[in-house]
Amino acid sequence: MAKYFLIAGEASGDLHAAELIKAIRQRDPEAVFAGLGGDKMAQAGCVLYQDYRKMAFMGFAAVLANMGQVRRNFEMARQALQSEKPDALILIDYPSFNLRIATFCRKHLPSTKIYYYIPPKVWAWKRRRIHRIARLCDEVLGIFPFEPAFYAQYGYRCTYVGNPTAEEMKAKSKSAPVRGKKIAILPGSRKSEVKHCLEKMLHAARRFKGYEIIVTAAPGIEDAYYAPYLKEGEQLTRDTYGAIQQAQAAIVNSGTATLETALLGCPQVAVYHLALTPLIRALRWMQPLIFSIPYFTLVNIISGKEVIKECIANDFTEEKVVQELARLLKDESYTKKMLANYEHLSQLLGDQPAASGAAAIITSRQ
Repeated sequence: MAKYFLIAGEASGDLHAAELIKAIRQRDPEAVFAGLGGDKMAQAGCVLYQDYRKMAFMGFAAVLANMGQVRRNFEMARQALQSEKPDALILIDYPSFNLRIATFCRKHLPSTKIYYYIPPKVWAWKRRRIHRIARLCDEVLGIFPFEPAFYAQYGYRCTYVGNPTAEEMKAKSKSAPVRGKKIAILPGSRKSEVKHCLEKMLHAARRFKGYEIIVTAAPGIEDAYYAPYLKEGEQLTRDTYGAIQQAQAAIVNSGTATLETALLGCPQVAVYHLALTPLIRALRWMQPLIFSIPYFTLVNIISGKEVIKECIANDFTEEKVVQELARLLKDESYTKKMLANYEHLSQLLGDQPAASGAAAIITSRQ
C-alpha cells in the first residue's frame, strides 16, 4: 500500500491534483492520499491537513501581511510529512512553498521519492530554480512539450506527460455553439487584473458597433466588482468557455486563458498590464532583463512564433487593441491563418491525458 502526499496551493492545482489522485488510484486501488489542497482533492479521497485558501497569497505584500499564516503552513506541512512518512511527495506548481518543503523532505525523509507535476515556469523567469528542482526531485513531469528540451539544455531530465488544458478544451470543443457578432472579454482571474485591464478592454470593444460584448467573471470575484465597469446591454457571464465559443473574437488577459481560447478556436488579441510599464517605456533596455523569452503568451511560446498579437506593458493601449481587433473581425485571411496555427498548436500538445501519464510514471517507481 503506497502512501502519497500532495501539495497544491491554489484552485487550479487542487483540480490537477484531484485528477492525478484518480489516475493513481486506477493503477493502485489501495493507495492512500494526504496533503494540502482543496475541495476537489478531498472529494477524490485525499485527507487534507490544510485548505489552499489559507495558502494562496500572491505577491510580496500579501505574503508579508500574512507571514504568521505562512509560517504556520510550513510547520503544518513539515509535521504532516513526518507523521505520514509517505512513499512519494507530489508537488503541484506553487514553487516558493513547494521547493522549501522539498528541501525539508529530502533532508528528513530521504527514502521518500519527490515528483514535481506541473513544475514552475523556469523557462520564463527565475531560471536559476531549475538547478534546485533537478537536485531535489526524482522526476519532473512537465505539461508543455518544449520543457524536456529546455531541461536538457542544462543537463537535466523532464518528461512531457500531456497538457490538462488541451485535454479539457478538446472535450469542450465537441459541442461548440455557432459564433455570432459577439466580442468576448476575459479580464483575468484576480481583482488587480480586472482593475488594471477591464476598462481599457471595454473601451476598445465598444469601438465596434453592432457587436454584443460579453465579459467573463472569475470564480473568486463577485458580480458586484464588475458592475461599475459595465454599460447597459453588456453581459457578465460565468460561463467562460461558452462565451469564447460564441464570440467572433476575444480580448484576453494573458495566462492560461489564451491557451484555452486558442484551443476553442476563437481568434484573439492578448493583453497584460505591468506595474512597471512607465519605467519599461522609459528604459527599453530593461525589457530583456524582465522577459527571458521572446513571447509572453503560452500560445506563442508553445508555437515558437507569433500566432496571436501580444499587447503587453507599454504596448497595452486602447488604440493597439482596437487595431488588432479590427483585423480579427474584418480580415478573413488573417483569422484563417490564426486558426490554422491553432490546429498546429493542438497537434504539438498531443492527445495524451496528463494525469494518466504522470500516474503511470509515479506508480511505476513505487
